[in-house]
Amino acid sequence: MDGNILSQLAGVFAPLSLLSLGGGQSVLSAINRQVVEVHGWMTQQDFVDLFAISRAAPGPGSLLSTLIGWRVAGTWGVVAASMAYFIPSSTIAYFAARTWNRYKGNAWQAALERGLAPVATGLILSGAFSVLQASSGAISLLAITAVATVIFILRPKLNPVPVLFAAGIVQVVVQIVF
Repeated sequence: MDGNILSQLAGVFAPLSLLSLGGGQSVLSAINRQVVEVHGWMTQQDFVDLFAISRAAPGPGSLLSTLIGWRVAGTWGVVAASMAYFIPSSTIAYFAARTWNRYKGNAWQAALERGLAPVATGLILSGAFSVLQASSGAISLLAITAVATVIFILRPKLNPVPVLFAAGIVQVVVQIVF
């Protein structure tokens, strides 16, 4: 196995791990840019396919990094990408949680939470737009996305699985009919 490709995978995923406020979805756009445009490890369609698999599989959505590692460098790619993506952020989260609990109830905590919420939201939206741009661009996909967005805004505690399942069914029907 080429050690250079493994170090490249680690070099892509370790820094993104540290920026993933709000979860793996928050750096989706950056992952897309790195693996498709910068390194050319896969096509845009390959990326979208791996993204779909990572969303359908049980577990965290950040398993996309694992799938990319597998696609790029096989078993060792899985190890390199997964370790680089999960270890830095997990280590920081561990120590941050210990510190956070030590100062529980301080005014700066509420201010920090309020300040980071829009940052995480913006990063997640950036990832969503990245995947939407990579799609076929069909008007049906844009309409389905708009309807799903409105549903989630109006009912933020709604389980997303039924909505996403219905959206998938609608798109399949649209593709069959048109």
